[in-house]
Amino acid sequence: MNTQAFLITIDTEGDNLWQQPRDITTKNSAFLSRFQSLCEPYGFKPTYLTNYEMAKSEQFVEFGKDVQRRGTGEIGMHLHAWNSPPLIPLTSDDFKYHPFLIDYPESIMRDKIAFMTDLLEDKFETKMISHRAGRWSFNDIYARLLIEQGYCVDCSVTPHVSWKTTLGDPNGAGGTDFSKYPESAYFIENKLLELPMTIIKHDRSQLIQRISKLPKIGKLARYRWPQRTWLRPNGHNLKAMLKLVKQAAVEKHPYIEFMIHSSEFMPGGSPNFVNESQIEKLYEDMEHLFNLIQQQGFIGMTLKDYYKQVTQ
Repeated sequence: MNTQAFLITIDTEGDNLWQQPRDITTKNSAFLSRFQSLCEPYGFKPTYLTNYEMAKSEQFVEFGKDVQRRGTGEIGMHLHAWNSPPLIPLTSDDFKYHPFLIDYPESIMRDKIAFMTDLLEDKFETKMISHRAGRWSFNDIYARLLIEQGYCVDCSVTPHVSWKTTLGDPNGAGGTDFSKYPESAYFIENKLLELPMTIIKHDRSQLIQRISKLPKIGKLARYRWPQRTWLRPNGHNLKAMLKLVKQAAVEKHPYIEFMIHSSEFMPGGSPNFVNESQIEKLYEDMEHLFNLIQQQGFIGMTLKDYYKQVTQ
Protein backbone atom coordinates (compact mmCIF):
# COMPACT_ATOMS: atom_id res chain seq x y z
CA MET A 1 0.00 0.00 0.00
CA ASN A 2 1.39 3.40 -0.98
CA THR A 3 1.64 5.97 1.78
CA GLN A 4 2.61 9.62 1.99
CA ALA A 5 6.30 9.66 2.86
CA PHE A 6 8.42 12.10 4.82
CA LEU A 7 11.97 12.20 3.45
CA ILE A 8 14.72 13.86 5.50
CA THR A 9 17.84 14.74 3.51
CA ILE A 10 20.97 16.05 5.20
CA ASP A 11 23.75 17.59 3.12
CA THR A 12 26.49 16.12 5.30
CA GLU A 13 29.55 18.28 4.83
CA GLY A 14 32.26 20.27 6.59
CA ASP A 15 31.88 23.23 8.91
CA ASN A 16 30.58 26.54 7.51
CA LEU A 17 31.58 26.09 3.89
CA TRP A 18 29.86 29.41 3.17
CA GLN A 19 33.08 31.04 4.44
CA GLN A 20 35.10 29.14 1.79
CA PRO A 21 37.67 27.65 4.22
CA ARG A 22 40.84 26.13 2.83
CA ASP A 23 41.30 23.85 5.81
CA ILE A 24 37.89 22.21 6.15
CA THR A 25 36.98 20.93 9.61
CA THR A 26 34.26 18.43 10.51
CA LYS A 27 33.40 19.37 14.09
CA ASN A 28 29.68 19.24 13.23
CA SER A 29 29.95 15.43 13.30
CA ALA A 30 29.63 15.67 17.08
CA PHE A 31 26.28 17.46 16.80
CA LEU A 32 24.41 14.96 14.63
CA SER A 33 23.41 12.54 17.39
CA ARG A 34 21.04 15.15 18.84
CA PHE A 35 19.22 15.46 15.53
CA GLN A 36 19.09 11.69 15.12
CA SER A 37 17.61 11.43 18.61
CA LEU A 38 14.93 13.95 17.63
CA CYS A 39 13.96 11.90 14.56
CA GLU A 40 13.81 8.38 15.96
CA PRO A 41 10.82 8.69 18.35
CA TYR A 42 8.75 9.83 15.35
CA GLY A 43 9.97 6.93 13.23
CA PHE A 44 11.66 9.40 10.87
CA LYS A 45 14.79 8.17 9.07
CA PRO A 46 17.30 10.71 7.76
CA THR A 47 19.39 10.15 4.66
CA TYR A 48 22.87 11.58 5.28
CA LEU A 49 24.17 12.61 1.85
CA THR A 50 27.88 12.56 2.60
CA ASN A 51 30.77 14.42 0.98
CA TYR A 52 34.52 13.83 0.96
CA GLU A 53 35.66 15.43 4.21
CA MET A 54 32.85 13.83 6.19
CA ALA A 55 33.64 10.41 4.70
CA LYS A 56 37.17 10.93 6.06
CA SER A 57 35.87 11.86 9.54
CA GLU A 58 36.22 8.89 11.89
CA GLN A 59 33.58 10.36 14.18
CA PHE A 60 31.01 10.65 11.41
CA VAL A 61 31.81 7.22 9.98
CA GLU A 62 31.23 5.67 13.39
CA PHE A 63 27.95 7.57 13.72
CA GLY A 64 26.82 6.64 10.21
CA LYS A 65 27.61 2.95 10.64
CA ASP A 66 25.56 2.87 13.83
CA VAL A 67 22.59 4.55 12.13
CA GLN A 68 22.70 2.05 9.28
CA ARG A 69 23.18 -0.94 11.59
CA ARG A 70 20.06 0.01 13.55
CA GLY A 71 18.03 0.70 10.42
CA THR A 72 17.31 4.29 11.49
CA GLY A 73 18.83 6.08 8.52
CA GLU A 74 20.78 5.84 5.27
CA ILE A 75 24.13 7.01 3.96
CA GLY A 76 24.18 8.48 0.46
CA MET A 77 26.60 10.53 -1.64
CA HIS A 78 27.04 14.31 -1.91
CA LEU A 79 29.85 15.58 -4.12
CA HIS A 80 31.69 18.89 -3.81
CA ALA A 81 33.82 18.88 -6.93
CA TRP A 82 36.43 21.42 -5.79
CA ASN A 83 37.88 19.29 -2.98
CA SER A 84 36.84 15.77 -3.96
CA PRO A 85 39.63 13.68 -5.57
CA PRO A 86 41.00 13.43 -8.12
CA LEU A 87 42.02 17.05 -7.59
CA ILE A 88 42.49 18.72 -10.97
CA PRO A 89 42.51 22.54 -10.81
CA LEU A 90 39.78 24.08 -12.92
CA THR A 91 39.96 27.76 -11.94
CA SER A 92 42.64 30.09 -10.58
CA ASP A 93 41.39 29.25 -7.06
CA ASP A 94 38.94 26.36 -6.74
CA PHE A 95 38.54 26.87 -2.98
CA LYS A 96 37.36 30.42 -3.67
CA TYR A 97 35.05 29.73 -6.60
CA HIS A 98 33.73 26.25 -5.65
CA PRO A 99 33.24 25.08 -9.25
CA PHE A 100 30.30 22.79 -9.98
CA LEU A 101 30.92 19.20 -11.02
CA ILE A 102 29.13 20.02 -14.29
CA ASP A 103 31.83 22.64 -15.00
CA TYR A 104 34.37 19.84 -15.51
CA PRO A 105 34.93 17.65 -18.59
CA GLU A 106 32.90 14.43 -18.60
CA SER A 107 35.96 12.23 -18.01
CA ILE A 108 36.80 14.10 -14.79
CA MET A 109 33.17 14.03 -13.69
CA ARG A 110 33.20 10.25 -14.13
CA ASP A 111 36.44 9.89 -12.13
CA LYS A 112 35.21 12.05 -9.26
CA ILE A 113 31.89 10.18 -9.02
CA ALA A 114 33.69 6.82 -9.11
CA PHE A 115 36.17 7.88 -6.42
CA MET A 116 33.49 9.13 -4.04
CA THR A 117 31.33 6.07 -4.60
CA ASP A 118 34.23 3.71 -3.86
CA LEU A 119 35.25 5.71 -0.79
CA LEU A 120 31.77 5.70 0.72
CA GLU A 121 31.13 2.05 -0.03
CA ASP A 122 34.46 1.15 1.57
CA LYS A 123 33.84 3.29 4.66
CA PHE A 124 30.23 2.27 5.25
CA GLU A 125 30.34 -1.25 3.79
CA THR A 126 27.15 -0.83 1.78
CA LYS A 127 26.14 -0.02 -1.80
CA MET A 128 25.54 3.66 -2.46
CA ILE A 129 22.23 4.23 -4.25
CA SER A 130 21.17 7.78 -3.18
CA HIS A 131 22.75 11.07 -4.23
CA ARG A 132 22.49 14.87 -4.23
CA ALA A 133 24.71 17.13 -6.30
CA GLY A 134 26.86 19.76 -4.64
CA ARG A 135 25.48 23.28 -5.03
CA TRP A 136 22.37 21.88 -6.79
CA SER A 137 24.30 21.56 -10.08
CA PHE A 138 22.92 18.76 -12.24
CA ASN A 139 22.48 17.79 -15.87
CA ASP A 140 21.87 14.82 -18.16
CA ILE A 141 25.54 13.84 -18.25
CA TYR A 142 25.68 13.81 -14.46
CA ALA A 143 22.56 11.62 -14.32
CA ARG A 144 23.98 9.15 -16.83
CA LEU A 145 27.24 8.86 -14.86
CA LEU A 146 25.30 8.15 -11.67
CA ILE A 147 23.38 5.40 -13.46
CA GLU A 148 26.71 3.92 -14.60
CA GLN A 149 27.74 3.68 -10.94
CA GLY A 150 24.52 1.96 -9.92
CA TYR A 151 22.73 4.88 -8.24
CA CYS A 152 18.95 4.58 -8.09
CA VAL A 153 17.84 7.89 -6.50
CA ASP A 154 18.78 11.54 -6.98
CA CYS A 155 17.38 14.58 -5.17
CA SER A 156 19.25 17.47 -6.80
CA VAL A 157 16.31 19.18 -8.53
CA THR A 158 14.89 22.37 -6.97
CA PRO A 159 11.64 23.13 -8.83
CA HIS A 160 10.78 26.81 -9.42
CA VAL A 161 14.43 27.78 -8.75
CA SER A 162 17.08 28.81 -11.26
CA TRP A 163 20.78 28.79 -10.33
CA LYS A 164 21.94 30.25 -13.67
CA THR A 165 23.18 33.46 -12.06
CA THR A 166 25.12 31.46 -9.44
CA LEU A 167 28.61 30.78 -10.74
CA GLY A 168 31.03 28.00 -10.04
CA ASP A 169 33.80 28.43 -12.58
CA PRO A 170 33.69 32.21 -13.22
CA ASN A 171 34.11 31.44 -16.92
CA GLY A 172 31.38 28.79 -16.84
CA ALA A 173 27.70 28.85 -17.70
CA GLY A 174 26.37 29.06 -14.13
CA GLY A 175 24.22 26.59 -12.27
CA THR A 176 21.19 24.63 -13.44
CA ASP A 177 17.86 26.30 -14.25
CA PHE A 178 15.19 24.16 -12.57
CA SER A 179 12.46 26.81 -12.83
CA LYS A 180 10.30 24.72 -15.18
CA TYR A 181 11.08 21.29 -13.73
CA PRO A 182 8.25 19.25 -12.17
CA GLU A 183 7.53 19.21 -8.45
CA SER A 184 6.75 15.49 -8.43
CA ALA A 185 8.98 12.43 -8.81
CA TYR A 186 9.96 11.05 -12.19
CA PHE A 187 12.45 8.60 -13.68
CA ILE A 188 15.50 9.57 -15.74
CA GLU A 189 16.21 7.00 -18.49
CA ASN A 190 13.78 4.69 -16.66
CA LYS A 191 16.52 3.95 -14.13
CA LEU A 192 17.26 6.92 -11.85
CA LEU A 193 14.37 8.09 -9.67
CA GLU A 194 14.46 11.89 -9.35
CA LEU A 195 12.90 13.19 -6.13
CA PRO A 196 12.72 16.99 -6.46
CA MET A 197 12.97 19.07 -3.30
CA THR A 198 9.64 20.11 -1.79
CA ILE A 199 9.31 23.73 -2.90
CA ILE A 200 5.97 25.47 -3.39
CA LYS A 201 5.70 28.58 -5.54
CA HIS A 202 3.35 31.36 -4.39
CA ASP A 203 1.20 33.50 -6.64
CA ARG A 204 2.00 37.11 -5.76
CA SER A 205 0.12 40.15 -6.97
CA GLN A 206 1.73 42.47 -9.49
CA LEU A 207 1.94 45.12 -6.77
CA ILE A 208 3.93 42.83 -4.46
CA GLN A 209 6.19 41.83 -7.36
CA ARG A 210 6.94 45.48 -8.11
CA ILE A 211 7.55 46.32 -4.45
CA SER A 212 9.91 43.35 -4.13
CA LYS A 213 12.18 44.87 -6.77
CA LEU A 214 12.51 48.26 -5.05
CA PRO A 215 16.01 49.01 -3.66
CA LYS A 216 15.08 50.00 -0.09
CA ILE A 217 11.99 48.03 0.87
CA GLY A 218 12.32 45.15 -1.57
CA LYS A 219 14.22 42.93 0.88
CA LEU A 220 11.54 43.41 3.54
CA ALA A 221 8.79 42.68 0.99
CA ARG A 222 10.51 39.48 -0.14
CA TYR A 223 10.79 38.39 3.48
CA ARG A 224 7.13 39.17 4.19
CA TRP A 225 5.79 37.74 0.92
CA PRO A 226 8.29 35.11 -0.31
CA GLN A 227 8.12 33.94 -3.87
CA ARG A 228 8.46 30.31 -2.79
CA THR A 229 8.62 28.13 0.32
CA TRP A 230 11.12 25.32 0.83
CA LEU A 231 10.76 22.56 3.40
CA ARG A 232 14.05 23.81 4.78
CA PRO A 233 14.34 25.61 8.15
CA ASN A 234 16.19 28.92 8.26
CA GLY A 235 15.25 30.18 11.72
CA HIS A 236 12.28 32.34 10.74
CA ASN A 237 10.08 30.28 8.39
CA LEU A 238 8.27 27.85 10.72
CA LYS A 239 4.82 29.25 9.89
CA ALA A 240 5.43 28.90 6.16
CA MET A 241 6.70 25.32 6.53
CA LEU A 242 3.67 24.33 8.61
CA LYS A 243 1.39 25.75 5.94
CA LEU A 244 3.32 23.85 3.27
CA VAL A 245 2.90 20.54 5.14
CA LYS A 246 -0.85 21.06 5.56
CA GLN A 247 -1.19 21.88 1.86
CA ALA A 248 0.81 18.79 0.88
CA ALA A 249 -1.36 16.59 3.11
CA VAL A 250 -4.60 17.94 1.64
CA GLU A 251 -3.32 17.62 -1.92
CA LYS A 252 -2.12 14.05 -1.24
CA HIS A 253 1.50 14.63 -2.23
CA PRO A 254 3.20 11.21 -2.38
CA TYR A 255 6.12 12.61 -0.40
CA ILE A 256 7.51 15.75 1.19
CA GLU A 257 11.26 16.27 1.29
CA PHE A 258 13.01 18.19 4.07
CA MET A 259 16.62 19.33 3.80
CA ILE A 260 19.25 20.95 5.98
CA HIS A 261 23.06 20.93 6.18
CA SER A 262 24.80 18.94 8.89
CA SER A 263 26.80 22.03 9.87
CA GLU A 264 23.57 23.92 10.63
CA PHE A 265 23.13 21.82 13.78
CA MET A 266 26.32 23.34 15.25
CA PRO A 267 26.59 26.90 16.63
CA GLY A 268 28.69 28.89 14.18
CA GLY A 269 28.53 26.12 11.59
CA SER A 270 26.48 28.21 9.16
CA PRO A 271 25.32 31.80 8.58
CA ASN A 272 21.76 30.95 9.72
CA PHE A 273 22.56 29.54 13.17
CA VAL A 274 25.53 31.30 14.69
CA ASN A 275 24.95 30.79 18.42
CA GLU A 276 23.40 28.35 20.88
CA SER A 277 20.14 30.26 21.26
CA GLN A 278 19.55 30.08 17.51
CA ILE A 279 20.27 26.34 17.58
CA GLU A 280 17.70 25.92 20.37
CA LYS A 281 15.18 27.86 18.29
CA LEU A 282 15.95 25.58 15.33
CA TYR A 283 15.19 22.50 17.43
CA GLU A 284 11.97 24.04 18.75
CA ASP A 285 10.89 24.73 15.15
CA MET A 286 11.77 21.24 14.01
CA GLU A 287 9.84 19.69 16.89
CA HIS A 288 6.74 21.72 15.95
CA LEU A 289 7.22 20.73 12.32
CA PHE A 290 7.78 17.03 13.02
CA ASN A 291 4.74 16.89 15.31
CA LEU A 292 2.54 18.25 12.53
CA ILE A 293 4.06 15.94 9.91
CA GLN A 294 3.31 12.93 12.12
CA GLN A 295 -0.22 14.17 12.85
CA GLN A 296 -0.87 14.53 9.11
CA GLY A 297 -0.03 10.87 8.64
CA PHE A 298 3.29 11.08 6.77
CA ILE A 299 5.53 8.04 7.24
CA GLY A 300 9.28 8.40 7.70
CA MET A 301 11.39 6.81 4.96
CA THR A 302 14.94 6.97 3.68
CA LEU A 303 15.46 7.66 -0.01
CA LYS A 304 16.22 3.97 -0.46
CA ASP A 305 12.96 3.04 1.30
CA TYR A 306 10.97 5.33 -0.95
CA TYR A 307 12.63 3.95 -4.07
CA LYS A 308 11.62 0.45 -3.01
CA GLN A 309 8.03 1.59 -2.43
CA VAL A 310 7.85 3.20 -5.87
CA THR A 311 9.40 0.30 -7.77
CA GLN A 312 7.40 -2.38 -5.98
